[in-house]
Amino acid sequence: MKHVSRRTLLRGMGATLGLPWLEVMAAPSMAAPPIRLAALYLPNGVNVDAWTPAEAGRNYTLTPTLEPLAPFKDQLNVFSNFWNANSKGGDGHYVKEAAILTCATIKKTPGADIANGISLDQQAALKVKMETPLPSLELGVTPVAIGVDAVVGYTRVYGSHIAWANATTPLAREINPRSVYERLFGAANGQQASAAKLDSLLLDRVLGDAKRLRGEVGAADKHRLDEYLSVMRSLEERVQRSSAGGAKAWKPRVPIDPKLAPTEHPKDHAEHVRLMLDMMAVAFQSDTTRVSTFMFGNAVSNVSFRFLEGVSAGHHDVSHHQKDADKLRQYQLISRWHVEQYAYLLRRLSEMKEAESTVLDNSMILFASALSDGNKHDPHKLPILVSGRAGGRLETGQHRVMSDDAPLANLYVSMLDAFGAPVERFADSTGPVTGLVKSIS
Repeated sequence: MKHVSRRTLLRGMGATLGLPWLEVMAAPSMAAPPIRLAALYLPNGVNVDAWTPAEAGRNYTLTPTLEPLAPFKDQLNVFSNFWNANSKGGDGHYVKEAAILTCATIKKTPGADIANGISLDQQAALKVKMETPLPSLELGVTPVAIGVDAVVGYTRVYGSHIAWANATTPLAREINPRSVYERLFGAANGQQASAAKLDSLLLDRVLGDAKRLRGEVGAADKHRLDEYLSVMRSLEERVQRSSAGGAKAWKPRVPIDPKLAPTEHPKDHAEHVRLMLDMMAVAFQSDTTRVSTFMFGNAVSNVSFRFLEGVSAGHHDVSHHQKDADKLRQYQLISRWHVEQYAYLLRRLSEMKEAESTVLDNSMILFASALSDGNKHDPHKLPILVSGRAGGRLETGQHRVMSDDAPLANLYVSMLDAFGAPVERFADSTGPVTGLVKSIS
């Protein structure tokens, strides 16, 4: 029987107002679409002079860097004056960038005894982890960096992960778009458990080799292996969960066509980024997961942006602009390019229909950097955007100017509430963002 929404029946008013509640109104397709949460991480901060709108409220003008978001202005919240107090100390990058989603203070260490906190995405995933085949999806484009940054004395593992299951467990990222697609296809077609069993056998072998090797190397190499093992442990737990059967009674909301699998060898950085964002969109549309993160690059990323007209240097290099006019110009172009990729994801999600809404309508997509001005390594006035209405739970379309040094964790409290995973407190939060989340009647 074709599904008929109650809203459709009520449009006739006089002709339909007296109708009884019909079974067709309570059909399974009437179930509200799930809420999704994603976080996109930008390393190295932004050119702040071209970022922050001059006006507060709804009638604000998008700045040159934010102009690509014009089609989504009614779905967008621009936030000003958030900061991450627990990241104020330490080195220029790692302390701040590792904590962008945890709002914790990481432990200074060259290796094995890493410590951070649970991240926003994983706090949300705890609520829905049994409802989808994948509790969350961690994506990136750059391999994990290992070893120690000798300048500051921190393990580079901190700069390679924004998703943390707990204080000692950063989650492994996938950087191969084809592998992500095959993983999503396997989950959508009931192949997750069998594939996970094969993965488990391979993982056992790799972990066994690493543990044996640890007893045969020096102290420095032990640290590197411990870093590797700490990341692999999170992967091991996920493989074990998948082989145990995954989500119960789950079906994909849309089919995943194996013929549409992307290449595993993107031609350049720009294509690689777009393909990974495509994978996030497919994962959300199919409901293979409801939680995802994406890293445009590791901390201290110096990806070359020579492919942009007018840019001749790497990202980290121009972020240390020292107020040089030409470097600031290039810094702004790089910042804008990242916003364009964010807008690309929003457009993809807005084109995915769900009954009378879209996947974007039913999502919260965070865009954040752990630094404002990369030249000063400043964790004040962070560049923070959130798009999507979270199924109608979020008030959108504003430039929201917080009080000076408002805790970034306050935003995360509100996002978790809108996601349906409310917490009394997250990290150093002092309360939710006033007026952001609508009350449920």
